[in-house]
Amino acid sequence: MSISPFFHELRSAYQAELDDLASDSEGKDVLRQRLAAKRKEVDFLLQMVELCPEMVAVVFHQGFRFPQPVLMEQLLSLEPDDFPEWDSLENVIQLTPWAQELAKVFLKEASGGRFLIVAAGLEYLHGKADPAQAAADEDNEEDGEDRDGDGTFEHDDNEEARAREEAGADWMVEQGFDRKD
Repeated sequence: MSISPFFHELRSAYQAELDDLASDSEGKDVLRQRLAAKRKEVDFLLQMVELCPEMVAVVFHQGFRFPQPVLMEQLLSLEPDDFPEWDSLENVIQLTPWAQELAKVFLKEASGGRFLIVAAGLEYLHGKADPAQAAADEDNEEDGEDRDGDGTFEHDDNEEARAREEAGADWMVEQGFDRKD
């Protein structure tokens, strides 16, 4: 998966924000309560969308579904100026019912669609292995180490990877972008 510098930079900050919200000083899991409280501060959060999108994006944690991961991965390779319109992504990014209501508030803002793409991208990346860790795992595999301890490794078949890339490129062309050759 190729991640744009924009998403690469925000990824660790988003993870750190979730980590900060996850537990209190006694180590108790308080993520749900803190996210619920943060979701009630929407007026304040709207002011932070441009400066600190990763701090605001956490309010959508677990609010997205990604039925077409290939297309989502293609979207993650883009910089914000190259994002498609939010409305064109309904088959790529789906919102849970509670997140749909919250998204309506953000979409009233001029940059709301772009912010929702950022939030979805960060949440998608949150569910994926860190590329640095994946590279380390790949190095271990080349050294003959069995990370899982069960005698198997997960491989991305080259043919499957090319098919995903081609599907993503086709989708981008449908959105009005030139094909990268």
